[in-house]
Amino acid sequence: MQALNNIRIVLVETSHPGNIGAAARAMKTMGLSNLVLIKPRFFPHEDATAFASGAAGVLENARLCDSLAEAVADCRWVVGTTARRRTVAAPVAAPQEVIPELYRQAQRDHVALVFGRERTGLTNEELDLCQKGIEIPTNPDYSSLNLAAAVQVLSYELRKAALSYDEEVAEDEPVSDPPASAEQLEGFYEHLQRVMIDTGFLDPAYPKHLMRRLRRLFSRAQPDEREVNILRGILSSVEDPHPPGK
Repeated sequence: MQALNNIRIVLVETSHPGNIGAAARAMKTMGLSNLVLIKPRFFPHEDATAFASGAAGVLENARLCDSLAEAVADCRWVVGTTARRRTVAAPVAAPQEVIPELYRQAQRDHVALVFGRERTGLTNEELDLCQKGIEIPTNPDYSSLNLAAAVQVLSYELRKAALSYDEEVAEDEPVSDPPASAEQLEGFYEHLQRVMIDTGFLDPAYPKHLMRRLRRLFSRAQPDEREVNILRGILSSVEDPHPPGK
């Protein structure tokens, strides 16, 4: 259960303070306490406190950030919620496929579960920062799901994952380098884009489509810190192609 402390619930530009309070309550009922708010429209607010209904401590300890990149910079795995299928974005799966892996990653370091705006969700650029997308399978004829309700559903899935996690199996897993953090991955993507532009492979006027496909590729690969360093070393050798010792 300790890994629940490593799971960061991130709410992006929430419009209604009551949703923030209700989300805090949903989190606390499932043993989660790490809340991050990105540019909420109203916070702190009396409605947030009222809807928290005993989970005021979660609100009091909530961290405020100016961007999703800032909120998840030190996270090793980031999952974004979405109700819309995107042509090119992080691969999207159902909660039972994603949540156990999110909890497993939380055994080692910080991870994040990101919820978008009430009306429009997460932007494509924000989903670019996520290794996985998660979609709650709602009624296709009425798929509208309140933000706090979505937090409750996925917090429950996290609680189930924690209860069913087999500590003995975890101890038997081979030790590996930690996954690259979101900040390290963003540094790699910026380096990759710069090199592709410099070599003429990428037209800087139209970078997003190709870069999103490459992000998806590396999200599937889940490179660790050492592998990202190797990839960046290769890119550096392209920028300065001099043989060692010369």
